[in-house]
Amino acid sequence: MALMISRAATVYSLTQLEGNSDDEGHQHGLTTPVKGFLSAPECAVKDVEGSLLPLYRFPGQDGFLGAKRTRSFGDLYSAVPDVNAPRGLNSPALAYSSEDEFGFGEASMSSGSDSMVVPQMNQVFPQRSLLDTLLLAEWEDRAEQGLFRYDVTACPTKVVPGAYGFIAQCNEGRASKKRPTEFRVDQVSQPFDDTKFNFTKAKQKEVLFQLEPAPGGASPSYSAAAPAPVSPHLVLINVSPIEYGHVLLVPRVVDKIPQLVAPDTLLLALQFAREADNPYFRLSYNSLGAYGTINHLHYQAYYLEAPFAIERAPTAPLAPAASCAAASAAAAAAGRGAGLGRKALSPRAGTPRRAVSIQQLLEYPVRTLVFEAGDSLEELADVVGRACQRLTAANVPHNLLIADCGARVFLYPNCFAERKAKGEIPEDILATQVDPAGWEIAGHIVLKRQEDYATVSQEWAWRLLSYASYPEDRFFQVACLALGGPDHEAGDPAAAGCCGNGLGADGIDTH
Repeated sequence: MALMISRAATVYSLTQLEGNSDDEGHQHGLTTPVKGFLSAPECAVKDVEGSLLPLYRFPGQDGFLGAKRTRSFGDLYSAVPDVNAPRGLNSPALAYSSEDEFGFGEASMSSGSDSMVVPQMNQVFPQRSLLDTLLLAEWEDRAEQGLFRYDVTACPTKVVPGAYGFIAQCNEGRASKKRPTEFRVDQVSQPFDDTKFNFTKAKQKEVLFQLEPAPGGASPSYSAAAPAPVSPHLVLINVSPIEYGHVLLVPRVVDKIPQLVAPDTLLLALQFAREADNPYFRLSYNSLGAYGTINHLHYQAYYLEAPFAIERAPTAPLAPAASCAAASAAAAAAGRGAGLGRKALSPRAGTPRRAVSIQQLLEYPVRTLVFEAGDSLEELADVVGRACQRLTAANVPHNLLIADCGARVFLYPNCFAERKAKGEIPEDILATQVDPAGWEIAGHIVLKRQEDYATVSQEWAWRLLSYASYPEDRFFQVACLALGGPDHEAGDPAAAGCCGNGLGADGIDTH
């Protein structure tokens, strides 16, 4: 019998929290906030200036809330965790321990069987973060208002048998009710088009809250109603959700930034993940050409009570040429941080500050760069943001997954759309209508037909995703390009060749 994914418990409405005891109603020393207020719910976001909206302020300092946690879910050979294991009333997800890693132990899949032997595990249930509590409560409020196009909690979801634990969902609403793509798929950078859908056209009732940094080391704070500035950072619902708590982070919404990553906006996404402080909450980004469907900068995020397959795959150092570029990229980011006054010592008892580490994913169908923060989110945002800018300049479609509360970022160049345009994708794959974007490549595969959901297997998932991957030699060329190999600067199409291989600004040959 397949292992089923349980949904995050829906016990975090603000009305429930208001009835809790004082001990249960404090987060980071703050009382549980009252329900948010929107003064103009039917007005468009383009007119948001001066409107009253909930506001979450987060500490503006660099680094992490506590000990950095990475590889939260073990590795390829660890168990798929028992997500149906008993859990505390006040935790909608299996809580992480105070150690740097989960201790899931081992499990075994019976040969030729769907059955899985799942271990017992130690569980620790810390308080939820203020941001986590707010997001879930406000999201549930919008669900109760009927703002979503379908009920995602009614969509069946299962763990696909196999060592990777790919997650399959049958979501027919995504096929019939999701907004269609309105942009070319062969160009990563396209000008903002105000005539097409963008988030300034959404109604303010779809906004959960504003997000902004607080000065200095101030604690997180929440205002139920605060006047919006000219162009606030907003967290909105995704009206066509994939999972529980599916939201959109839209930086400087009224500035109408195209769907392009930059270090400053990526830093906001990393801070958002850090503030949620929940390893089951991840963010994803899709460039145009890699199945981004709206050319207005946004990051997606949601909760899923299971490891993504990509989180469990092992990593290894890059090939020598790309490894040199990686070291240079990390050193350059540290140097720029020092120039901005960033301290040379980490917060950890005066030890030397750790740089960003960059590796490659192994034993996975899509070749991927894996970035891990040292002590600084700003340096991580700088390295990954510049890598995305270089890929954009070379017209290389790409996706991101932000995991481990902002400590790790997976960057995967994606050539599925190009291969599809060239007629290189088999008909049986095309018939499923699954186009691998950020979530799918990470291991959460949203299927649009019941028959595909009934027959999905690890082998099929692997085959699907492999068509999004660059061949090994081209991947290392792309990696070298992304990491700023010799003479490559972000945004310089004329220098988009990589390590002397002659790659041009029109993109990367996938053959």
